[in-house]
Amino acid sequence: MTRVVPRTTVKADVTITGRGLHSGAPCRVTIRPSGHGIHFIAGGEAIEATVENVSDTSRCTRLGAVSTVEHCLSALWGLGVTDAAVEVEGGELPGLDGSAAPYVEALLANGFYGVGELHIDGPFARVYHIDGPVKIAIAAGEGHWRYTYDLGERWPSEQSYEVALSPSSYAQEIASARTIVLEEEIDLARAAGLGQGLEEGGVVAIGKQGYLTEVRFPNEPARHKLLDLIGDLALSGVPCAALNVTADRSGHRTNVAAAAKLARHVRIRRVP
Repeated sequence: MTRVVPRTTVKADVTITGRGLHSGAPCRVTIRPSGHGIHFIAGGEAIEATVENVSDTSRCTRLGAVSTVEHCLSALWGLGVTDAAVEVEGGELPGLDGSAAPYVEALLANGFYGVGELHIDGPFARVYHIDGPVKIAIAAGEGHWRYTYDLGERWPSEQSYEVALSPSSYAQEIASARTIVLEEEIDLARAAGLGQGLEEGGVVAIGKQGYLTEVRFPNEPARHKLLDLIGDLALSGVPCAALNVTADRSGHRTNVAAAAKLARHVRIRRVP
């Protein structure tokens, strides 16, 4: 069985500037048209967006020397962009408002065009990744994604988000969900110099009795975790629309491990 998915790139360069999510240093990202999959360019070096090139998954996903790629990858993959050259200046992508919305807005304003097809050979067996309480299940499908976030003793203790994933549902329901921080982690994060590049209001803080900041959705943490999951599973090379995914409590490390398992179950060919 071969699943055929359109290959798409951006019509013209899309540039976004800001401060690095964690470093706070000035940075610039330019998304350029390409016909060779998604790759990042830093210091003249091209780094393909694959699981083999992941160099770190603590607090973010890092490809080679380029840090915090997950929100940009999520925006590209969520909108169906399969091919792009992402040039990064400053070593890290901008934190912006803690979500993927600024990327989505800039990409939609620019537009896209087709560059061929992806032929995905399968079917692949259902892929499971289980690591203690973390569970990720992936199968060939039509873009049905679900994420469950467990807040432990907090209120609400558990929240879920489920979506029929498409470019429009991604843009309207997922892209604007912001990164999260637990109340007891705030001082530690500040001391470690994390999150310095976030704009004001660019984080959802969660206390033991509920949210400490205003939220854009009642289940914004679950939506943001799904946003991250989409960006990390993009490293498998399999488009969102070709998968059904269910995840519980996963983070960057387990997301990338699941992407690696998925990549081993499929064969992807780029057709002009």
